[in-house]
Amino acid sequence: MTLLHHKAPTRKGKVLSPGRISMLSYAALILLGAMLLLLPASTEQGHLGFIDALFTSASAVCVTGLSVVDTASTFTFFGKAVLMMLIQAGGIGIMVLSTMFLLTLGKRVGMTGRQMLSDTYSYGQGKNVYALVKEILIFTFIIELIGTALMLPDFLYRFPVGKAICYAAFHSVSAFCNAGFSLFPDSFTRYGGNWLINLDICFLIITGGIGFIVMAEIRQKFSFSKRCWSKFSLHTRLTLTATLILLAGSTLLFFILEWSNTLRDLPPHTKFLASFFQAVNTRTAGFNTLDIGSLANETLFISILLMFVGTAPGSCGGGVKVTTISSLAILGYSRFRGQEHPHIFYRRVSDASISKAVSLIIISMLVIVIGVVLLQQTEIGNVSHNLTRGSFLEIFYEVVSAFGTVGLSTGITSGFSEIGKLIIICIMFIGRLGPMGIAIAVSRKGKPSKFSYAQENIMIG
Repeated sequence: MTLLHHKAPTRKGKVLSPGRISMLSYAALILLGAMLLLLPASTEQGHLGFIDALFTSASAVCVTGLSVVDTASTFTFFGKAVLMMLIQAGGIGIMVLSTMFLLTLGKRVGMTGRQMLSDTYSYGQGKNVYALVKEILIFTFIIELIGTALMLPDFLYRFPVGKAICYAAFHSVSAFCNAGFSLFPDSFTRYGGNWLINLDICFLIITGGIGFIVMAEIRQKFSFSKRCWSKFSLHTRLTLTATLILLAGSTLLFFILEWSNTLRDLPPHTKFLASFFQAVNTRTAGFNTLDIGSLANETLFISILLMFVGTAPGSCGGGVKVTTISSLAILGYSRFRGQEHPHIFYRRVSDASISKAVSLIIISMLVIVIGVVLLQQTEIGNVSHNLTRGSFLEIFYEVVSAFGTVGLSTGITSGFSEIGKLIIICIMFIGRLGPMGIAIAVSRKGKPSKFSYAQENIMIG
């Protein structure tokens, strides 16, 4: 049969699942990136250690932005170009790039590839895979080109032409892919009062973090008519609403909590701009215009919650996703009102969606707890709490930042031991592919049960 020609790679006679293929593809890309970064042509001076090269490559492919070396001074032009390509590949998705390569060769995309693309980037059914891939790539490069053009005038004023173009392109790709890698040692703190640069970076991050399908639906269905909102799918409406609430709420919280701290010496309009910039970046990207290590404890805790939530499904960002948190919030609100089924916008949220949301939250919290405990052991050891005050919050912040592929740091990343760096690499990898995707990829499907047990209630609460 012709279907035999489209089977995925097998192991012990079994067809590999899309989850496993995705996991192996990202792992291969990380190793390839590490090998390229180990080349003498990639670094300015000396030789980059394997663990540091692997960490940097994993951070780039997983679009995290955590770094154990200074990107600007450590890497040559070639090394920075490798980083940008790794970020781009990780942001768009290795399957999209490999599919386009197959199309270039005139080959057909296999059934496994179609399923993976549909699961990753398509909310509905019936979307043509080839049209979808083309739409994603065109959308990505147009947005990145716009971002580059908006940054270029300011960079041309500060740098030579060639360097200005490279810097603008690198930061545009890094921002849209929600990576947070910067060629400036202090990230964007030097641009804290520059409205154009700040809003351009935020525009790139939001468009990259809102999801390809949401942006495509907006482009296709948006109009100035009163019924425009009702034409959008529940997924799009929920994503946009949750994103707006999170941006507005977190901006206000940053503004209030840091008013007398990191914002103290800034003009009022710059205080608002800095609060908005941090609110946008905390959920996904990792750029900063304020010193993260100087933030108040309560601000760091709010940041941890925002990093855990993350962005929208099918986007470049990480976290458990806004629709996941929104589903549980809707469920809780419905139960509080005594309603049996959760609903919003005159639509009922399916039981399957709620079940997936609960499972994803549980797995994610488990990954974070394990990561924090392991790093406490490797970086601190069995030391009295009185001798390590503040270390728990910093390590907790670092782990959630890695899991949410955010990249913000209190400044302790470079000081981790090699084992600690490997732990962070694993957390970034899990966070990029999704904890549920990892669980499905490494699990084996059991035989369906021929019977079910008797049901009995237990006391809750």
